[in-house]
Order: sequence, then structure tokens, then C-alpha cells
Amino acid sequence: EEAEHKGWCDTELSTNEQTRKEKTEAVETLHAEIDQLEASIAKLTEDIAELSQAVAELDAAMAEATKLRQDEKAKNTQTIADSQEAQTAVAQALTVLKEFYAKAGDAIALLQQQPESPEIFDSPYKGMQSENGGVIGM
Repeated sequence: EEAEHKGWCDTELSTNEQTRKEKTEAVETLHAEIDQLEASIAKLTEDIAELSQAVAELDAAMAEATKLRQDEKAKNTQTIADSQEAQTAVAQALTVLKEFYAKAGDAIALLQQQPESPEIFDSPYKGMQSENGGVIGM
């Protein structure tokens, strides 16, 4: 019976040793997988942080661009209103000028007339040399 018990113990010991080896290999595989997954988690966490920073920068750039567009839109709207007012003012000025020149065409006050020559130019100028005795008379 003792030999039978020893055979049973040897069988159980070898079975347990085989089971321990399998379980140890499984634990080592699982530890390696855990390490790999932890490294992957760290890498993904770093990527998330970088992408979050990039999203924040893009949001800031978009907000700045939106503000710039709104400022330009307001300036453009003001420019359009100014140009419409200027166009109206030019049209009114043209109307005033057309009316003025239409009335001025009838007036003769500004017509240029040929002036008559004064009487002193009826005869050619001879000078006053005989009265003074010429150059020597000086």
C-alpha cells in the first residue's frame, strides 16, 4: 500500500508541477500583457493631452478669426453705408450743379465781351525825344 501511495504522490507531484509551470507561464504572459497595455495607456494618455492642447489652440485661433471677421464685417457695413451716403450726396450735388448751370446759361452777366481799344492807341507811338534834346539833353 505504501508503494501505491508513493505512486499516487509522485503522480500528484508531477501533475502539480506541470500545473504550476502552466500557471506560472500564464501569469508571466498576463504580466507582459499588463505591461504592454500600461505602456499603451500611457502613450494614449500622452496623445490625448497633445490633442487636447491642439484642440484648445485651434479653438483660440478660431475665436480670434471669428472676432477679426466680425470686426471686418462691421467696418465693411460702415463703409457700405458711407458709400451709399456719398452716392446720394454726389447725386444731389450733380442736380444742384445742373440746375445752376441751366440757369447760368440764360444769364449774360458772365459773357466775355471784346473790350474796345482806348483812344490813346489811335496813332503809333513816336516818343518824346525832340522835347528833351535826346540823350545829350540829359
